[in-house]
Amino acid sequence: MVLYVIRHGQTDWNAEGRFQGQTDIPLNATGRGQAMRNGETLAHVLGDTVSSFDFVASPLGRTRETMQRVRTEMGLDPEAYRTDDRLKEICFGDWEGHTTAELKQLFPDRVKQRSRGKWDFIAPGQNAESYEILSWRTGAWLASVNRPTVAVTHGGIIRSLFRLVGNVDVEEAATMGVPQDRILLVDVENNQLTWL
Repeated sequence: MVLYVIRHGQTDWNAEGRFQGQTDIPLNATGRGQAMRNGETLAHVLGDTVSSFDFVASPLGRTRETMQRVRTEMGLDPEAYRTDDRLKEICFGDWEGHTTAELKQLFPDRVKQRSRGKWDFIAPGQNAESYEILSWRTGAWLASVNRPTVAVTHGGIIRSLFRLVGNVDVEEAATMGVPQDRILLVDVENNQLTWL
């Protein structure tokens, strides 16, 4: 089973280094360009096999717009995809909208705690999750995939895929950079993840 996974394009909060989580921030001009270029790349990679692929996105606006721009660049109906709540970004609770510098002022003890281990850390606030909890959602989605798939999702989900499929160390997975201008090829059967 092969997956092509794309992180949504850049938003203003990404550019400002703000914890975004499940707050629904739209793409900025850079993000729209990234989505279009990823669509061009994917059209070249998939070629005439595109009809065998399922297309699914997180229901958040930035992922849906990314998917629509990707599909448009591929010459496909931009609306002909489905969404899955399990592909939503990790929830950062009360930390959403803040930069790390701001959080050091607001929650100094919690920021220190997070610096000692990000994978299991849960930010304060309602519905907040750790990367471990997020990986449960990711794993449930992954177990449900039964055909070649293109997924547009978030950095946290991609970090979970590196942990679940690639067996990357938890702290490496929690801190790794996840580009918004590249496509991740996930070969589940062979436990391989490759950036295109």
